[in-house]
Amino acid sequence: MKSYMIAALLVAAPLPALADKLEDLREQGFARIAIANEPPFTSVASDGKVSGAGPDVAREVFKRLGIDDVEASISEYGAMIPSLQAGRVDAVTAGLFMKPERCAAVAYSQPILCDAEALLVPAGNPKGFESYADIAADDSATMGAPGGGTEEKLALDAGVPRDRVIVVPDAQSGLKMLQDGRIDVYSLPVLSLNDLLAKSGDSNLEVFAPVKDAPVYCDGAAFNQRDTDLRDAFDVELAKLKESGEFAAIIEPYGFSAEAAISTDRDTLCAQE
Repeated sequence: MKSYMIAALLVAAPLPALADKLEDLREQGFARIAIANEPPFTSVASDGKVSGAGPDVAREVFKRLGIDDVEASISEYGAMIPSLQAGRVDAVTAGLFMKPERCAAVAYSQPILCDAEALLVPAGNPKGFESYADIAADDSATMGAPGGGTEEKLALDAGVPRDRVIVVPDAQSGLKMLQDGRIDVYSLPVLSLNDLLAKSGDSNLEVFAPVKDAPVYCDGAAFNQRDTDLRDAFDVELAKLKESGEFAAIIEPYGFSAEAAISTDRDTLCAQE
């Protein structure tokens, strides 16, 4: 009887590890975030300093929650949600755009960064690519995109065969592959490609934007589904940041529109195919 009572008490007791994620992070002093090192969404300097619009917003919100700083790890988009679900990171702040399947897997904050899709092509756009369907229609065309990213899915959905969608680990690799003629087009959000091209100084390339028939997407900070209390607390401080104008002051120097994020909401974005 005694062992049965002890077992019953253990089942009824709350799990300490899940009791209060926010308090755990306050005590820890930092939040572990996954990023993609894709300026201007996210960036890691040579000294290891993390910046970019996403981490800068997250750092400020977490500070307001009593969490002193963020500690970032670079990840491919396809690995971010599994890492979050496994507890290896506390949040994803990396331009991980909201889509129904992702919204079913993580607990998103309200919108933070919004952007459209773009194509990096040789100057003059010799193949005339304006949409992912255009790429699909050219039997010889190969396209580079981040593994597990929105651009990869949009291309596949438009009919580009799997063997013609080349997974690219980072933006610099995509640029180099296009310059070397190993791919015909590279796709990322507009701001990412504009930043990449400006830094490269390569006049032999140009950005076509926005991609026709591709939706405008917004990201949010993504949390483990069991950490909805943390997500809700994050949303409260994010709303205050937007209301005060400090949100715009953080993201607009990176080229993002604060109004685009403020004028939509999580539920609408999560329902967008």
